Amino acid sequence: MAGLATATVLTVTASGCVTVHGEREVVPSATRAEAARALTDFTDAYNRANKAYDPALDEGRVTGAFGATTQAGFAARHVTSPAGNAQYSPLVLGDTAYTIPKQAGWPRWFVADTDSNRDRDDKGPGDTRWLLLFLRGGPDQVWKLGYLSVLGAGDVPAFKKDKDGWAEPVRPDDTSLAVAPKELSADYASYLQGGKPPVFAAGEHTSGWRDARRKDAVRSGRVSQFVDQPLSEGDFAPFALRLADGRALVFFTARHFERQTVAKGVRLDISPDEKALLTGRATSSLTREWISNELAVVPAAGAGSVVVTNRVQGLVGVRGE
Repeated sequence: MAGLATATVLTVTASGCVTVHGEREVVPSATRAEAARALTDFTDAYNRANKAYDPALDEGRVTGAFGATTQAGFAARHVTSPAGNAQYSPLVLGDTAYTIPKQAGWPRWFVADTDSNRDRDDKGPGDTRWLLLFLRGGPDQVWKLGYLSVLGAGDVPAFKKDKDGWAEPVRPDDTSLAVAPKELSADYASYLQGGKPPVFAAGEHTSGWRDARRKDAVRSGRVSQFVDQPLSEGDFAPFALRLADGRALVFFTARHFERQTVAKGVRLDISPDEKALLTGRATSSLTREWISNELAVVPAAGAGSVVVTNRVQGLVGVRGE
């Protein structure tokens, strides 16, 4: 494919078939032109799907955490608003910088740092940047958006790059970090459940979220129980980039459940979107399932705590009992 030229190794198997091993070469995961095209293709498909509330219109351009949450959201809204959204304002992404790692094998991936027209205060204190992580599972597949994180315009860290401007990926099993990227999802789920391991810095998406849950656990006539699970296989796998200061920026995913049980005579509150996703009959309890993608800055081992800088969470299922 154009822009991914590699030194190709051919192996003739015992059956006489030819196997291509070009994926063993360490090359940029995409050209900058390919990355720009992937962003355009995603934006066009996403705008069509969002206007029509039809998940089929962008399912070929999304995957992983972003795909799971947006597809569920479109499916719910297609039930509540089958005619779509006539007032939809298209998403516009611009002023984009591409961080493209050099890597071997698949999936290949890159990050687009872009400005969206969804800012409430563009160029002011409320200005944000979107970090979009695109994945491509093989040479015959298209680029799909797997992760979205949102940071303040001044909070996007500097990435380590070589003399040609290519970024450095961090191995999932890199034990030089405070937490290896492949362990982050399990550690995060464990931390939310019981506060251990104590590797996460206090903040909105760590101690703050645990505190909010404790306050919501028991309300008049209602009891909530929370369960968190790691999610790190396939396109939900973590992806990490080396930062200029030696730390790592890691995109990772987790799954969350809230089971709310009400006393006799107390009515369960179910929103229209939740009702659209509901399975079972909600009489005394309701279990909501979310998938979230997190962005974390991970220092070297012994050099501090993991800082979770952003969490984007979406409802993917509702079960009644």
